This record gives sequence, structure tokens and C-alpha cells, in this order.
Amino acid sequence: MPSRPTAAIILAAGRSTRMVTDMPKVLHEVCGRPMLAYVVDACRAAGVQRIIAVVGYQKEQVIQAFANEPDIIWVEQTEQKGTGHAAMVCREALADFDGNVVVIAGDMPLLRSETLQLLVDTHKKQNCAVTLATAVLANPTGYGRIVRDEYGNLQGIVEESDCTDEQRRITEINPSYYCFDKGLLLSALDQLKPDNVKGEYYITDALHILVQQGHRVVAITAVKAEEAVGVNSRMQLADAGRIMQNRIQSNLMQNGVTIVDPPNTWIDIRAVIGQDSVIYPFSYIHGRVRIGKRCSIGPFAYLREGTVLEDDVVVGVFTELKNSTLGPGTRARHLSYIGDAHIGHRVNVGAGTIFSNFDGRQIQQAVVGDDVYIGNGAILVAPLAVSSGRQIAHGAVVRDGGPQNEGGAT
Repeated sequence: MPSRPTAAIILAAGRSTRMVTDMPKVLHEVCGRPMLAYVVDACRAAGVQRIIAVVGYQKEQVIQAFANEPDIIWVEQTEQKGTGHAAMVCREALADFDGNVVVIAGDMPLLRSETLQLLVDTHKKQNCAVTLATAVLANPTGYGRIVRDEYGNLQGIVEESDCTDEQRRITEINPSYYCFDKGLLLSALDQLKPDNVKGEYYITDALHILVQQGHRVVAITAVKAEEAVGVNSRMQLADAGRIMQNRIQSNLMQNGVTIVDPPNTWIDIRAVIGQDSVIYPFSYIHGRVRIGKRCSIGPFAYLREGTVLEDDVVVGVFTELKNSTLGPGTRARHLSYIGDAHIGHRVNVGAGTIFSNFDGRQIQQAVVGDDVYIGNGAILVAPLAVSSGRQIAHGAVVRDGGPQNEGGAT
């Protein structure tokens, strides 16, 4: 019998007053990508066939941010009446789907696909009505506690405000990772009542209903402590960023990149860095940046979106690059700005060189050939083409790449 497919409901409708923001919470970035993007990626990597995102506050902005991802089904929750209500509004999106349904929050950027895969696999193998993944925290304050019987079977989830003193000492918590049988989920949602102080419908109540009805409900301790970090404040956003940055840098170092001072280096998750490259302290690599093999970056280098460094490139202290390509063996060691330039092989960019790429109306591009020497303090005014082998004098203002121009190219 073929394995039942899996859908995911991602809860992304909230505003979050604690973030003090006009942006939808799930669009706040962690290491270069919106929080929601990490959850979507984890679902895809875990083999989820149908991704449903529930949106509400500024839904157009959220949908536009994912305009290039047509496989996401968007469902609007016009009134935010709780997590259970968010699942309710997905009924139509699940009408022709027969399988299992993961329910997860969109503000959990640290979720790993391996954890989600384990949750789904356990659910299928044990033929459960609902499976939830739990975490054990040294400090469980703020989380609902997992209550088990003497045999380890799940009895329920108790919100912290409702815990007894004994239950408060429980360190196993609910980070809100669920996998439901679709039919039983919809049946339980039909029975939900807003019997709480907030007058909302909670997805945890659907779980309790299935427990009370005698269905098989399993809780697996599968979530690492860092994956339980949700983002509900700017402080938690910073915490998530630190954890994600550590993951990014650890992965790079495991693949042959040297990062001299990890705590004082920031690398975008979309950046690609080749083997044997060295990143020196206080370097900031933001956006889709590609760095080849054996490159040297920093200290205090700033690489921006669209930058491509071929092999054996040096970008040194207080040098900024934006949307530029540097060919193999090129050096820009000191105090330079290179914007919207295509620079060839073995070019020397002298200290204090400026590529002036904005003419007051639009961005212009400069092209520099191979084996060009650019003297210290030169200003290259785009649009510009400098042919291979030319030399540009120190302090020159270059307006074109001809052999006898006023800028001093020879």
C-alpha cells in the first residue's frame, strides 16, 4: 500500500504586538531570509506535498514576498481567533486531499527538516491519530507542559498558567509541532469551543478531544532545545539569528572555509563560499554573494547582493562591493568601493579606489579588462570601459577607457 501523502498548514496570520512592528511577523528576516521561508523550506525538504499558509495581517505583503513560489496555497484568516480557527479555515484547501496534515507555526525559523521528517515518519509507522514532537528545556518557563502517565503515555498538554506546582517542574514542553490524520483533525475541529479567557479556538484542544475519544496520540521527544525557539519579540529574533548564524558558519567550516572569528562575522544564509577561503573578523556578507576558492575576505569587508568573486581574489580592510564581479587573482586590499563593476583577471585595485556608479539618475556599470593596474585614490566614473593591460594613475578621475583620456589611463 503506498504511503499516505502529507500536507502542511503553516500558521502565518498573526501581527505580534510584542514585535512592535508594522510588518507581518513572519516576514522579519533571520540571516537574510524571512522566518516563513525557513519553515516552507523545511516542509519541502521533509517531503510535504501540499503547503498551505494561513495569512491575515497584511496578507498581500506576505503573498508578494513569496510570489516566485507558486506551489504555496494561500488561505486567509480574516479574524485571528486562535490556532484552531486557523486550521478550520483550511478545510476547503484540504477538500481533495487524503493523508496526514502537519500543523506548525510560521515563526519557527529554527525548525530542521530532519525533525519534521521524524515527526511524519513516526506518525505513519505508528498509525496515529495525532503525533506531536516535544522538547526538553532546562528552563521551560513560558511553555505548555507535556503530562504523561507512569508508563510514558501522553495524557495531555497543560498551559503554564494552568499548571500545578508539580507540573511546573516538568521540563518536557510543547513547541507546537503536530501531525494529524486529516479526517480526524477535521472532525476534532468541528467540536472545538472557545472555552478560554481569550475566547479563541486552540489546536491543542483538538488533540485533547482525540485523546478523550481514545484515539492513538503519541508524543515523541524529538525537538532540540534550539528548535523550540519561537519568535515573538525583537530579543527572540536576535536569539534566532545568533543560532542560525552559528549553523551557517559551522556548515561552511565543515566544508573547508576558515572563519577566523565566528562571533564577529556575519554571513547571509544565501551566500556560497568556496573551499580554502578565509573570512577575517568583522566581515559582513549580505545577500546572494558567491565567493570562489582560496579567497581572502576582510577584516572589515562588506560584500553585498550580487557580488561574485572568482578564485584567488583578495578583498581587504574597509572594502565594500555591491553587484560586482572580480575575476581570478584580482586584489582590492584597502579602503575601496566597487559598485556595479565587472573586473577581469589579475587586476590591482589600489587603496582608496572608488567606482562611481550613480550619475544622479540611474546606476551605471563599469567594465575593467584583465591585468589592469588602478592606482591609489582613483575614481572610475561609470559608464566606463577600461581595456586590458591599461594603467590608471594615482588620484586619476577616469571617465572612459580610451588610450589618451583625461583621467590618466595609459
